Amino acid sequence: MKEQKVDVIVIGGGASGMMAAQAAAEAGADVLLLEKNEKLGKKIYITGKGRCNFTNACETEDFFNHVPCNANFLYSSIYGFDPASAIAWFEAHGMRTKVERGNRAFPESDHASDVTRALSGALKEAGVRVKLDTEAGELLLEREAEKGDPAESGAVRAYGVRLRSGEVIRAKAVIVATGGLSYPSTGSTGDGYRFAEAAGHKITPRTPSLVPLRCAEEDLFEMQGLSLKNVGLTIRDGKKKVCEMFGEMMFTHFGVTGPLILSASALIQNQIRKHPLQAEIDLKPALTPEKLDARLLREFEKSPNKEIRNVIGAVYPAKMVPVILRRSGIDPEKPVHDVTKAERTELLGNTKHFHFTVTSLGGFNEAVITHGGVNVREIDPGTMQSKKTEGLFFAGEVMDVDAYTGGFNLQIAWATGRAAGYGAAEYAENI
Repeated sequence: MKEQKVDVIVIGGGASGMMAAQAAAEAGADVLLLEKNEKLGKKIYITGKGRCNFTNACETEDFFNHVPCNANFLYSSIYGFDPASAIAWFEAHGMRTKVERGNRAFPESDHASDVTRALSGALKEAGVRVKLDTEAGELLLEREAEKGDPAESGAVRAYGVRLRSGEVIRAKAVIVATGGLSYPSTGSTGDGYRFAEAAGHKITPRTPSLVPLRCAEEDLFEMQGLSLKNVGLTIRDGKKKVCEMFGEMMFTHFGVTGPLILSASALIQNQIRKHPLQAEIDLKPALTPEKLDARLLREFEKSPNKEIRNVIGAVYPAKMVPVILRRSGIDPEKPVHDVTKAERTELLGNTKHFHFTVTSLGGFNEAVITHGGVNVREIDPGTMQSKKTEGLFFAGEVMDVDAYTGGFNLQIAWATGRAAGYGAAEYAENI
């Protein structure tokens, strides 16, 4: 079997891998992209419920406020290819875009396939060769002898890939862009961690992130499907407040989910691994207890003889009425005129502090992103090259970087992919 030789091999045809391959080819390298699935960008198709929130059009300075994990590592790559640059890049490659609430950027068509189409077109235009249904088995690594003293071992260098089929492909540089462990059905099975460990890298603990939360209280499950907008969420570890956020959420058959909850999951990673956490929702954050009480009294005065369950529907969603009355110790059939001040105080308390217990995170099959990965202290933030192994580069979710929901994680994929692509091309040219 004839041995292939290229300048740069990119392992992984997801968001960061496609961008890395295009950037490397644009910089003049002969690039081969390996993807073990039958098509490129398989995970892209399911992001944003099939619409693909491909970046967040916030100011670059603000971007890092949405990255709770290793934001400093991303300064060079994000400033090198910021959200405005990402939008311009996709527009230039034939994808019309739009920006919605929260600065979330989408394809104008609302079809995630347009993102993959733009990337695939750019790969073809740049001359990248793509091999689908092709799985990398291991990195080819060699230790170079120090000049002048062959007895002394020198730096480790990556010089190619051995495929699962046994075929060897030599390269001057290798980019690992294999993703993490989230949505394993799309091919994210942790291969990149194995490659990195073989090259001497440390892998930080990996847990699901941007994921639903599982809760203990069964009355939450009664409200399955109920969405709440503009609510406040606070999560505590004992007396310490570990999360305080505002946004939209939804109750499920096992707990809670929605944008607010997914972002909160990124902040409680360390604590939830040790023990359950106490959480509370402020259902009416715009109202003080006094104003909320006045609002309830106005509703009560309108219908003093009606049962309370039929009156407070003007203040609470229908699915929540029986739950919040039960928690407040109020008989749902009680006439409004018989509701005591003490009972009303309990109702106010449960409105401003609707408590529940977070027992665990959802699994990787539900996670948008992986928390943890290749230790970024061992990666050059400007080029994404390994500090352990020459000629080895990383991009995207395989590294220990993750952000909140809202397009920030895909922006990290584009930016680190660009940095890795240019870095690998330059390394290949000078080797």
